[in-house]
Amino acid sequence: MSITLKETTSIKLDKEVKANAKIIFKELGITMGDAVNMFLCQVNLHHGMPFEVRIPNKITKTVIDESKQGINVDDFSLDELHQCK
Repeated sequence: MSITLKETTSIKLDKEVKANAKIIFKELGITMGDAVNMFLCQVNLHHGMPFEVRIPNKITKTVIDESKQGINVDDFSLDELHQCK
């Protein structure tokens, strides 16, 4: 039987993101620590991030910045979104 050594660490997280994630983890039956360990195992397995990380181009950056400021953002309903298919 092998013994796994555990280590405590401290990280700064967005409060709302963390709270929402904890709800999902609870539904999955795992703890925040379990989730972080799964993520780190995937990083080790992939020898990098376990998902694509890209730097947005100039147009995408502009759109992101504008949306954060509420510029060029239209309200739409879920029904309207489904009609776009």
